[in-house]
Amino acid sequence: MTRSMFDNDESGRVPTAATLAPRQGGALRALRETNLRRILEAISRDGGVSQAEVARRTDLSRATVSNLVGELRRRGLVRIRDQQSGGRGGLEAIIGRSSNAVIGVDFGHRHVRVGIADLSGRLLADEERSLPLDLGVEESCAEAMEMATSLLAKAGLLRSDLIQAGVGLPGPIDPASGRVGWHAILHRWAGLEAPSILRELFGLPVVVDNDGNLGALGELRFGAGRGYTELVYLNIATGVGAGLVIGGRVYRGAAGTAGEIGHISIDQYGQLCRCGNRGCLDTVVGVDSFLEMLRGTYGDELTIPRVLDLADRGDARCRRAFADAGHALGVVIADVCNLLSPQRVVVGGELTLAGDLLFGPVRETLAQRAVPAAARAMEVVPCALGERAEMLGAIGLALDAVRAGVSTNALAVATTAR
Repeated sequence: MTRSMFDNDESGRVPTAATLAPRQGGALRALRETNLRRILEAISRDGGVSQAEVARRTDLSRATVSNLVGELRRRGLVRIRDQQSGGRGGLEAIIGRSSNAVIGVDFGHRHVRVGIADLSGRLLADEERSLPLDLGVEESCAEAMEMATSLLAKAGLLRSDLIQAGVGLPGPIDPASGRVGWHAILHRWAGLEAPSILRELFGLPVVVDNDGNLGALGELRFGAGRGYTELVYLNIATGVGAGLVIGGRVYRGAAGTAGEIGHISIDQYGQLCRCGNRGCLDTVVGVDSFLEMLRGTYGDELTIPRVLDLADRGDARCRRAFADAGHALGVVIADVCNLLSPQRVVVGGELTLAGDLLFGPVRETLAQRAVPAAARAMEVVPCALGERAEMLGAIGLALDAVRAGVSTNALAVATTAR
């Protein structure tokens, strides 16, 4: 394997929570430190949060939160945000150097997107590039790191300022081993232990997740899912990826495969899917399959924008293709609605540009197949972040890793120094 492309010193890295043992002490002392850590992580996740909101997020009493926030302020780990110039007040955590940053990387079937953000979550720079099909792992990572170098320069940062990476891949990730599932769209990654490989190639601590989960996290933190705790995110790309948010947190399941709705079969006699089943949602709504149905009539160079143009002009075949895709999506969303009863289903991907041509049939099918009470409590909306949802989710994942490590480390250091 190649040497690190960043060659960062170990001293510049932020340890993760898993590598830091909690300080030993009596039961009450340990409970207090645990609650301090929970409060610090809650404040870190969203600067400007009030003490009442911290109490809600942590299930601690307001009196306990007030007492422990006072201790965090005395330790120099939390401060009151400046409200000058009409800004939002509240609490914010003091994390790292002002120049520290994280990187988020979204590897797709034919693209890579890279973003750099500061530790408040503010996006500093981002870029997307097309990749050749079946590009190797090392070559793909080299492209991402070349983009990162350019973006750091634009943001006025150094390589040593990067302290954490978050990476999204279009396939299930085993939560125990980090191994990429065998039916991942990027087959060069299938079976690999992605975190260890990426750590070596990037020269940084790396957290990895399925791109559907990261799309859900991105919309939850920065987009159409803000303010919701029960959310389903769907991304219609080469396949149909999904991320589930339950109780305000991304749900991955025991094997890391929660949300693989692209492999729900809606036609047992349908087209053969790469997973070995027939009639999976991927084979009906996935962009490649969607276009393949029409290319016999409109030529091999057909694209989604061209289908949209034809549909807008009244082409009956293209309009029917969007309607059929909408009905198929509606069948699966209705099942998810009946099972989970989410507040919102956020749908992204090129096909959503069809608007009501797609969403109209989705809503009609939901009205027919979903439990009425669950359907009334849910709305289906287009994504707010567009093609950047997964990359922004990767940034959110990296920030969570930094905050978890910083809160654990900072508390341990501050306690030792007392």
